[in-house]
Amino acid sequence: MSDSIKHECGIAMVRLLKPLEHYRQTYGTELWGLNKLYLLMEKQHNRGQEGAGLAAVKLRAEPGEEYIFRERAMGTGAIQEVFAAVHRELAAWPKQQPFVGELYMGHLRYSTTGRSGISYTHPFLRRNNWRSRNLALAGNFNLTNVNEVFAHIVARGQHPRHNADTFIILEQLGYLLDSEADRQYRRYKEQGLSGAALNEAIEAHIDLERILREASEIWDGGYVICGLTGSGDMFSLRDPHGIRPAFYYAADDVVAVASERPVLQTAFDIETEQVRELLPGQALIVTKAGEVKPVQIRPTENVRPCSFERIYFSRGSDRDIYRERKELGRLLVDEVLQRVDYDFAHTVFSFIPNTAEVAYMGMMEGLQEWFDRQKCRALLASRETLTEAEISDIMAMRVRTEKLALKDIKLRTFIAEDSSRDDLAAHVYDTTYGTIRPGVDSVVAIDDSIVRGTTLRRSIVHILSRQRPRKIVIVSSSPQIRYPDCYGIDMSSMGEFIAFNAAVELLRERGMASRIDEVYAECKAQAGLPKERIVNHVKKIYAPFSDLEISDRIARMITPPDCPSRVEVVFQTIAGLHEACPNHTGDWYFSGDYPTPGGNKLVNRAFIDWYEGRGRADR
Repeated sequence: MSDSIKHECGIAMVRLLKPLEHYRQTYGTELWGLNKLYLLMEKQHNRGQEGAGLAAVKLRAEPGEEYIFRERAMGTGAIQEVFAAVHRELAAWPKQQPFVGELYMGHLRYSTTGRSGISYTHPFLRRNNWRSRNLALAGNFNLTNVNEVFAHIVARGQHPRHNADTFIILEQLGYLLDSEADRQYRRYKEQGLSGAALNEAIEAHIDLERILREASEIWDGGYVICGLTGSGDMFSLRDPHGIRPAFYYAADDVVAVASERPVLQTAFDIETEQVRELLPGQALIVTKAGEVKPVQIRPTENVRPCSFERIYFSRGSDRDIYRERKELGRLLVDEVLQRVDYDFAHTVFSFIPNTAEVAYMGMMEGLQEWFDRQKCRALLASRETLTEAEISDIMAMRVRTEKLALKDIKLRTFIAEDSSRDDLAAHVYDTTYGTIRPGVDSVVAIDDSIVRGTTLRRSIVHILSRQRPRKIVIVSSSPQIRYPDCYGIDMSSMGEFIAFNAAVELLRERGMASRIDEVYAECKAQAGLPKERIVNHVKKIYAPFSDLEISDRIARMITPPDCPSRVEVVFQTIAGLHEACPNHTGDWYFSGDYPTPGGNKLVNRAFIDWYEGRGRADR
């Protein structure tokens, strides 16, 4: 993605199923579980660079000893800072061995609500002097109805100190955990147990399934929520729509959970088939006794796993994601060929670094297949008269590929003063000079997605045009991003989408600006309705125009004033997206079809904010 956006968080969990002595004897260290957590977090560094944290639970701590630990840090180096702090603690207290336990939970954070700081960095911790009532919580999620959940727990007598969704869920689950502990207390007290025996019975029978079912009944959003109790229970729960991803690996001595499959494969040196996906609405529960239970907590409902995971957010080293990204590129071949008039001799193909490289490979394979078919036809058509030299010329024809756009990452650190920022931004990318014949060759450059178009306009198209190609075709392997996300991705403002701004410009240009006011009035009229009755009226902004009309307007918007080349933009279709990623149909970014009622509520809210001047560039 040429436009840099923050996106969703990452989670990692490790549960050791045998005594620590087993790991010392088998793997040479009691820190084996902690080391695996570090690997899982580092391999998911792409998912969160604002902060990181970990929590650990020690099962066999004696009374008077700490049994639940937490460390958090802010910044891009947070993972290293957290683990350095942990190892300093270990060196300072070698006998107590802080953070050496059987349960570990790690989190990598991107803020999606504008709230940042160490107090918003996961894991969150709810303390109590009963081990079974301690709760550490982390997740990759965003609730669309946090106010509704807030009101629900206040009605029960709680008094939350914050209204952020993580705080609210912590308090909600904490309340239910307290209630469950009370229920078990009464049960075993009536059976005559007391003292340590009573406490052991409570800890052994905490019913996490019951807690998760009751809590999640009112949640609306996309989530993977993870927790550890002080007494040794662990859970990870995925939303019933399957919006946010989670995977797990279970062996005889360890259970591990992560947001992405390949990180588990790398950390534990296992095959793809050994990693299981946590299913929509399912929780993976590991009890204090080490029983591993995948349990269906919520019935599945309108299952729509996020397609943007496949296009961009997740690591491309996943077997299926790699294939899907290549297919996204291959499916663009016919449209691209039409844009360059099938003129291979005068077209250079490239990609905009670096996440688009896999889609580029797929597009190249598709182009080569098309080229090979043309060669076969040429050979067959003149097979009786072709000379060896002519055959050699036909066989030598190739797709011209070059690396044209090069990113100078370090340059961004010098962009400070307003007066020079735009000029410096234009040089964040550089080009390989001498690869294009001015006025003769066309350039096709593929990106995996186009959000704002800012970097394309200010830097990439600007720098490519320095070689004065006849035409520049920017290709997006994803469809036009038209609608905000409300499930944990940092794309919440209507005004940041170039497709939305293109549609607004077209409405004004064609004398249809009144539609903007009409959509605003319709969105405002729904403001007080229950989320289940709200309709996405923002779709009407795009309805008068074809995809091609919006693409052409985007092309004009990303063309610098002094650009000597014709600029065109090609987007993947939604049908092509579904063909490439058939099991991940969550396409609300492109279609506006949100899988939960809260999505419609928040997209209308985003339009109202834009219209009223919040997040609107022209006011």
